[in-house]
Amino acid sequence: MKRIAYLLALGCASTLAHAETPEQYHYGMHLDIAKVISQTLPQGCETGEARMVYLDSKGEQHTLIYLRMGEDCRY
Repeated sequence: MKRIAYLLALGCASTLAHAETPEQYHYGMHLDIAKVISQTLPQGCETGEARMVYLDSKGEQHTLIYLRMGEDCRY
């Protein structure tokens, strides 16, 4: 039983080790986006933080944080 608990804990730890830290976008930054996995957009008509999770051309997952107008803004 201890062995199973140890293996489960080890599996969870290795999953956490692969968690990435989001990268903040800056002007002129080169982006290698092959596929967008998910995107979270700000609400309302103010500038807010958006988050995009994507795969690059090598299949590696990245998270990008950037600023944009809310998606509910109509002029």
